[in-house]
Amino acid sequence: MTTTISNSILKASINHAGAELFSIKDKQDNEYIWEGNPDFWGKHSPVLFPIVGTLKNNTYKINGKEYHLPRHGFARDMEFSLIEKTENKAIFSLKSSEETLEKYPFEFELQLIYTLKESTLELEYKVINYGKEKMPFSIGAHPAIALPNNFEGYAFQFEKEENLKYYLLENDLISSKTKVLETKNNLVALNYELFKNDALIFKTLESKSLTILNNSKPYVKVDYKDFPSLGIWTKENAPFICIEPWLGYSDTEENTGDLYQKEGILTLDTNKDFSAKFSITIL
Repeated sequence: MTTTISNSILKASINHAGAELFSIKDKQDNEYIWEGNPDFWGKHSPVLFPIVGTLKNNTYKINGKEYHLPRHGFARDMEFSLIEKTENKAIFSLKSSEETLEKYPFEFELQLIYTLKESTLELEYKVINYGKEKMPFSIGAHPAIALPNNFEGYAFQFEKEENLKYYLLENDLISSKTKVLETKNNLVALNYELFKNDALIFKTLESKSLTILNNSKPYVKVDYKDFPSLGIWTKENAPFICIEPWLGYSDTEENTGDLYQKEGILTLDTNKDFSAKFSITIL
């Protein structure tokens, strides 16, 4: 099943499977979200929950007991319920179940709230802890922006001039190796060589927005003020770029496995909720 919301400028469509955004179109029918061709990558904009990235040995512990989670968690592969819908807004919900409790022993609700405001699609993640103990979790976004023209004609413009230090992945885990993304006049020209070692992972950034330029013209802007970390990723020769606001990231080799002690993890008190927003603006 799918749900579509719209206003006078944009139309956005969401799959109930994973509550995954798969289309943003303007009035000229231009598409801004990657089509999901499995030859490159069969997703569009999955939600990453209750972890972001990869756990060491895909394993973690809670109170000494071992559990297993695949990369980026399970929410992206589950069916969400549509619980509210207006012309320009849709709210999807995923609640814990016997299936999730086997992998993640916490009673939760995850809501994805999509709202169109003029030329911006805002996406809010809301996490509720219904259980009797503190709930550790991470959450992140993974929207793939379609780049229909020559990939090397695009560039990034970060909000602020800063030292763009990113961490390298080794065996899907974050290593201690870092590089600095070189900028020129606050711009980073896109090329596939940047991603030869997988994603660029920024644990912290001063910039809270990133603008994609198409032949020097503003194309799409992603705002992520609620998210301290950012991943940027594509596949070789793929006509898309993923701008990924994160609260959390992959394990390091040094991780103990205790989810409460995981670097970047959030904890939510019982009967409390948490929310974070990011947005995609068509320029």
